[in-house]
Amino acid sequence: MARIFFNGQAMVGGPFHPSVAEYLLGPVRTAPGYRFFSIRDVCPGLLADPAATTAIEGELYDVPLEHLRDVILPGEPRELELGVITLADGTPSLSMLLARGELERGVHREITDHGGWRPYLATLGRTA
Repeated sequence: MARIFFNGQAMVGGPFHPSVAEYLLGPVRTAPGYRFFSIRDVCPGLLADPAATTAIEGELYDVPLEHLRDVILPGEPRELELGVITLADGTPSLSMLLARGELERGVHREITDHGGWRPYLATLGRTA
């Protein structure tokens, strides 16, 4: 089993949630130190930044490694990569992060101030 932090379309109410619903542990936040970006308004990406003071909301799941490998990772966009983050309680967790080099492309909208994917989608008149 692997603990993974989801902060986008796999959360409760999102289109990919049914594929992970049985593994939900509950809502959590990251520790401060992350920026948050919208990738084409389709999904979000975290980026570690020690200067950031915002914690990002999401949900923690405990998924079998095979499910992570066979179901979750193949569906992730190329702009994201698997990495390790720190949760608000200080524990580490897997998460999908903005891939190396993506920030430099300058095409992703920073949404850190929204604190999470759902509040950002609300500004677009959408729900997760």
